Amino acid sequence: MRKTILILITILISVCAPAQVTLWKDLEKQIAAEESHDLTSASAGDSAFYAPEAWDTNWDKLLNSWYVKNHTDKVNHDGYKDNVPVSDSIYVDRLSKLPKVIELPYNDVVRSCIDFYVDRRRTLVEYMLGLENFYFPMIEETLDKYDMPLELKYLTIVESALNPIAVSRMGATGLWQFMLPTGKFYGLEINSLVDERRDPVKATDAACRYLKDLYNTYEDWNLAIAGYNCGAGNVNKAIKRAGGKKDYWAVYPYLPRETRTYVPYFIAANYVMNYYAYHQLYPVQTSLSLSTDTIMVNQMIHFEQIAEILQVDKEEIRALNPQYKKDIIPGNTKPHPLKLPSVKSYAFIEKESEIAGYRADELFPNRTYVGKTTGNQEKIVHKMAKGETLAIIGSKYGVTTANIRKWNSLKSNRVATGRNLTLYVDNGGYSINNSTKATAIPKAATASSASKTTAKTAATATKAPTISSGGATETGQYRVKSGDSFYSIAQKYPGYSTEDLMKLNNMRSSSLKIGQYIKVPK
Repeated sequence: MRKTILILITILISVCAPAQVTLWKDLEKQIAAEESHDLTSASAGDSAFYAPEAWDTNWDKLLNSWYVKNHTDKVNHDGYKDNVPVSDSIYVDRLSKLPKVIELPYNDVVRSCIDFYVDRRRTLVEYMLGLENFYFPMIEETLDKYDMPLELKYLTIVESALNPIAVSRMGATGLWQFMLPTGKFYGLEINSLVDERRDPVKATDAACRYLKDLYNTYEDWNLAIAGYNCGAGNVNKAIKRAGGKKDYWAVYPYLPRETRTYVPYFIAANYVMNYYAYHQLYPVQTSLSLSTDTIMVNQMIHFEQIAEILQVDKEEIRALNPQYKKDIIPGNTKPHPLKLPSVKSYAFIEKESEIAGYRADELFPNRTYVGKTTGNQEKIVHKMAKGETLAIIGSKYGVTTANIRKWNSLKSNRVATGRNLTLYVDNGGYSINNSTKATAIPKAATASSASKTTAKTAATATKAPTISSGGATETGQYRVKSGDSFYSIAQKYPGYSTEDLMKLNNMRSSSLKIGQYIKVPK
């Protein structure tokens, strides 16, 4: 692991500006010092001690991520300070003073988890402190919408270390580490182009609904959090073995090994993200745009087109839109969101047609549109790489491990490196035909229907379609502009109020997004 890290650091130093060289050298020294710690020492009083995967094995991913390379810089201070020793009584006092709904008790296991953050992974904590201003306001807004405790935002620290493209060994993906079946159950779109588990906004909404369902089952937040980690089935078994007691610490010995420290790590994350200054931890500075707008895209557009026409760093577009796995927004199948820095959103709206046409034949060679039909499957061949598992491959393409075994007549999940696997994936409405992929032949789309879809997509690029409401009021479409609200739009239609327009659109929330189409009186 350390050898890999040093190689990555060397490569990154060679391409960074001179001002960045000191940062990388400091980071290399700090990582070497932190990895010299014996992690087993934290388990002295608890045989179930388990380091979160996102924090224990992802140093190389951190160093090679676009956040570190392009969007972060160390705050100037006198080097990396050592942790300040803290007594048990101070920990208890500080935890008791945090504003909270969820119980945050203190014990030896919680202390071991706090020590892991403030001693063994100090550098990574400093990156979390730098990224929280980008993610936490959105997470808090969603938690508030569902009337849930705001401290639940710290679960993302334990789950993914605030990395929206994190993938676990088992295939769990995104900020909230959804497994594929659970993600689809809660309405997340997952196919070969789009993985909404990597969309911080949509994944957060799904995670809130999942956690609320678990809380409604157990009526205890710590048990709900445990269920989020290991599944309700394992929590139910633990409750049964504990004699029916519905208390986390009563069922603690009967939970899976990882889950036994999952809640303690959550408690420790609440502590360290609030009291980091007392341990001489310094947040990194991030250049990720905090002021952004979301635009609904109704055409197929590539990140390269946006980057070159609008003069935006493609890496920043990726950072703001991690759900698009191939840098392609498949707006031709249905409207898809695009998040951009606010200063660029108006330019996108004005130049959308120019952007969609720029280098289109080059960026989308041999393209085949398959439209909005259901059951679109693309046959592809994937070569098994070293270290890959069926779970990781399934997560990448949006298919289950059971189906991969079925398609390839596999008797187990163990597959040799280098073996070719046949997969049938949901292509998200667009098939990429090249030398590494077999030609897509969607069962529900013929050549003629594909051509019709292409023509239809071209038409919608220039004119919004008229919608008939099917009711007493005929409706058309209005595209939301910057500064619009239901109130300001209603003023354009005498006799219509904000409530009338919201009812016409079957919307409970008055929130609108730039570029979104809404129904208005015709």
